[in-house]
Amino acid sequence: MNVGKIAFITCVSDPARYLRSLRTWRALQVPPGWEVEYIPVADAESLASGYNRGMEATDARYKVYVHQDVSIVYASFLERIVGLFGRYDRLGMLGVVGAKDVPASGVWWNSSRKYGMVFGDPTGTMALLKYGDVAGEYERVRAIDGLLMATQYDLRWREDLFAGWHYYDLSQCAEFEKAGFEVGVPRQQTPWCVHECGISPMTGFEENRRIFVDYYRDWIPSREEKW
Repeated sequence: MNVGKIAFITCVSDPARYLRSLRTWRALQVPPGWEVEYIPVADAESLASGYNRGMEATDARYKVYVHQDVSIVYASFLERIVGLFGRYDRLGMLGVVGAKDVPASGVWWNSSRKYGMVFGDPTGTMALLKYGDVAGEYERVRAIDGLLMATQYDLRWREDLFAGWHYYDLSQCAEFEKAGFEVGVPRQQTPWCVHECGISPMTGFEENRRIFVDYYRDWIPSREEKW
C-alpha cells in the first residue's frame, strides 16, 4: 500500500464529460512529495462493481471515488482530505454533503439534520445546495452522497447487493460504520464541488431502496440518534 499516493476512481460512460471534470482534478494543488493517479472504469455494470475494479487497480492508500460529472473547484482539496485522514485514524470516509441520521425510508436527504454544501443542478437549474454548518474540522454523519466519497481504508463495495447506480453510497457508509470507522463531512468555507448531474433518471432507485432498507434494517435507527 502506497501511503503517499491518491487515486481518483471514476465510472465513465461519457468520456467527454469525464475529461472536463478530469481537467479540474488535475489542476488541484498536490501536497509536496505526493503522487496522484486517475483511474477511469469503463463499461461498469454498476457503480459498486466499477468501484471494486478501480480499488483493485491501484496501490494508493487514499482514494477519491467521484462521479464523472463532478468538478472539484477547491484548490487545496487534496491537502485537506489527507490532512484530516492523517489526524483522525477512525475517520474512514469523507463526503461533501450528508446526513446525521438515515430515516426509516432509507432516503438520506429527507433527514432533518443535513450538513455540507455543493453546487448542483438536480432540478435542472444550477444552485448552491447548502445544509447545516460544520463547527469542527468535520461533522460525523451516518450518510454521505455518492457524488464524491474519499477513503483512507479499503472495504469492498457491495456489488453483491446493489446493481445499477443507487444505494451503493449508503451501503458503503453502513459498511464503514459496521467496521468501526467514522464517516464525515468536512468544514467548507465555500463549496468544494460542482455537480452537473441534471435531472437524473431514477431507474432502479426504488428496487435498491427496498434492498437497502431490508438488508440494513438493524443499522438504520428508528429515531434520530443524538451524538
